[in-house]
Amino acid sequence: MTTTTDPRTVVIRYIEAVRDGDAEIIHDSFAEDATWHYPGDLPISNVWQGRDAIINDFLGGMGPVLVPGTLEIELVSTIAEGDRVVAEWTSKARTVYGGTYDNRCIGIYTVRDSRIASVIEYADTRHVAAALFPAHHTPRPTGTE
Repeated sequence: MTTTTDPRTVVIRYIEAVRDGDAEIIHDSFAEDATWHYPGDLPISNVWQGRDAIINDFLGGMGPVLVPGTLEIELVSTIAEGDRVVAEWTSKARTVYGGTYDNRCIGIYTVRDSRIASVIEYADTRHVAAALFPAHHTPRPTGTE
């Protein structure tokens, strides 16, 4: 069980656990009723409801498209105010499609009772689509052809 109450420390601990592949800390980092919003028009775009859906379906759903052992995550910076933490990180990995996933992401985390209660993540979704979901068709706005 998480013992730290500082929101910035909770978020850093979570991101480091993802980097290190520590499933126990990842699980312990989220409130049972947490939400994760990943905007856009991708197979992973959704408001993921609950710790199990976040871990098993959203985060776990990325595993099949990444070459095992190639994921590198680096925390770039954090800004904290009250129970909210903005974290910036890079994610790099080889994909099963033969390409490279290399993205810079920002998440806005809300921490409640020493656990992550909500996240809104922003990333280059065009790169996510091209690198991780090459068969997915993302509609282009009218007039951009």
